[in-house]
Amino acid sequence: MPYDLKEIAAISGMPGLFRLVKPTRAGVIVESLDARGTRSVASARNKVSLLQEISIYTQDYDQTVPLTEVFDRIHQKHGASLALTHKSDDRDLTAFMGEIIPDYDRDRVYMSDIKKLVQWYHVVSGSLEYQAPATEEAEAEAPATDAKPAKKAADTVADEATEEKPKAKKKTTSASSEEETATEKPAKKAAKKKE
Repeated sequence: MPYDLKEIAAISGMPGLFRLVKPTRAGVIVESLDARGTRSVASARNKVSLLQEISIYTQDYDQTVPLTEVFDRIHQKHGASLALTHKSDDRDLTAFMGEIIPDYDRDRVYMSDIKKLVQWYHVVSGSLEYQAPATEEAEAEAPATDAKPAKKAADTVADEATEEKPKAKKKTTSASSEEETATEKPAKKAAKKKE
């Protein structure tokens, strides 16, 4: 996840973005992501929207693009400093949105949403550290190293199972020899009685 948006929220009635610090009885203590970093209390009446839970509509009615992925796409194309601002021309903002999400739903994503997205990206990229996503090669190597101990464990279990099998055979053999001994004794007794 490039930008960690788990604790970042937009709060109704309060401009800007905030980091959730600590819950209280009356609401939640928040810290603004601006340069001052002032702390305040967002009451329970305020609507708190976590950025991690926000998505952008696409033309596929059932599909959306999470905001974390949108921010990642912006960072891949424009870096941490985006030339556009929320006060840029509407045509530039529309072209920017089409560049980032070519199939975004133009009926359900309004100009105010695009302006808010650009404004939020400036705040997030200025406040949070970008974490490069793990490469596919690193992910491919991780399961390969995990598979070796699992294979060793499976081999150990298999070795233990093969070691136990002869013991079981010995028990079976000893049980069958006991049965033979038990059947031989009555036969000898029966032979003595006949004599």
